[in-house]
This record gives sequence, structure tokens and C-alpha cells, in this order.
Amino acid sequence: MRFRNSVLVLLFFLFSQVTAQTPAVSLLSRKAPKQFRAVFRTTKGDFVLEAYRSWSPLGVDRLYQLIVSGYYNNSLVFRVEPKYVVQFGIAEKYETKKFWYERYIPDEPVMQKHTRGMVAFARDKKNSRSTQLFVDMTDNPKLDTTVRDGVKGFTPVAKVISGMEVVARFYAKYGKQPGAQQIDLYRRGNAYYEQLFPGLDKILSAKIIP
Repeated sequence: MRFRNSVLVLLFFLFSQVTAQTPAVSLLSRKAPKQFRAVFRTTKGDFVLEAYRSWSPLGVDRLYQLIVSGYYNNSLVFRVEPKYVVQFGIAEKYETKKFWYERYIPDEPVMQKHTRGMVAFARDKKNSRSTQLFVDMTDNPKLDTTVRDGVKGFTPVAKVISGMEVVARFYAKYGKQPGAQQIDLYRRGNAYYEQLFPGLDKILSAKIIP
């Protein structure tokens, strides 16, 4: 009986851990404030972004949902091109990745220019914005108008208002190479990926600033 109780306790613990890492579906209907700030604590220091719902209502809602659910905590900064962009947004936990997988949001028109410090969702096809973000490391006017799969530009959702010097210090040895192998990060997780690309920085946590 003691052994059986121990097993039940262990099963309950494991189930509670999975549940804690998996957001409720109701989160997907949560709306962001008209404007908010969030602090991203990283292995190189902190940076703060400010989001504006008028720029991209669906995109800013998604950004807010991801931050309040802890999605970005312990996620790797897997693409660092100092003269182009920095990219991150693949969750550490399998259950979290599974929940958000293919929960795409529709594309929206580009309302702001891609100047240094702007933040936008990455995408690879029409209506494929999901969780990955990139930060412009320089003025990138081509991202305002480039057409991919019939969609014009990448829609900014926020801008970094402090800490760009932190973003500029992210480990850049590998450039865009880790991004080209991000399927390994999805499938096998941080530990495996960090063996392939030692030294990558992390987003330790992201939180809304009250």
C-alpha cells in the first residue's frame, strides 16, 4: 500500500507539472492592453520592449499571451546576426511547444517601419505568425516591403525602448546557422541544441511591467 501511494503521489506530481506548463485554451482569447511594457531578463542583462496594440492587434494580443504564460522563459537566442536581426521564441518545455504548435495568427498590414530596435514575429509562409520574435539590429527597410508567399513585409508589434546594448552583446559566433537547424531545437530541446551550439544566450524570463 505504501508503494502504491508513492506511485500515486509521483503520478500526481508529474501530471501537475505538465498541467502547469500547458496554458489553458482560454488564454488564446485574452486581449492585450492598448500599450504595455515587458522586461526580458537574459544571460547578458535586461532589455525592455513596449508594445502597441494599434500596430498589430492580433500580433500584440499573441505577444501578451505568450509573455503572461511564461512562454519565453529559458528560451535560447538561436539566431544572432549583428548587422541584421536577433531571433528567439522556441520554448524550453515540450508541452509548451506542443500547445502552441501551429496555433497561427493571421497576417496584418505593416504599420511601422523596421528601424533599429523594432520587434516583429517571424514567419515562413502566409498566416504563420506564432511564437518566434526577431529584433531589428539595424534599419531594415526591406522588411517593410519584401513579399513572401504573397504577404508583404513583416508586421512590427513592439520596439525595444531600453537595453539594445544588451541585445547587441548576444553570442554571435554562429550567425544564422542555428536558425537553419531549429527543427532540432523543437524536437530535442535546449540541452541537445546547446551541445551543437555551445555559448548561446538565453531569455531567462519575460514579464509584463505593471
